[in-house]
Amino acid sequence: MSHTLEWKTRLYLFEEDGTTKARAMVDTGTTVLTGHGAARRNSADPDVPEIGDELAAGRAMQDLGRQLLDIAERDVRVTGATRPEPRPAVGWPM
Repeated sequence: MSHTLEWKTRLYLFEEDGTTKARAMVDTGTTVLTGHGAARRNSADPDVPEIGDELAAGRAMQDLGRQLLDIAERDVRVTGATRPEPRPAVGWPM
């Protein structure tokens, strides 16, 4: 069985006084989820707005991703499906 879905995603960035805030939203057609992220520039650092945008946006999308994973895990439990073995972490440790 195959199916195709389109989820609408929006990302909003706001910068004020050295702080960048981001709001990421995904609309699945049945649910709208919102993730939030922020980045604050150290006063000793050069003012490079793109870095704040990237950090805040990435953090908002991580928040959104965690919410989607939590919902999926809850749905898996409700269906009684078995959980796969945990996958090894990929990338640099945080």
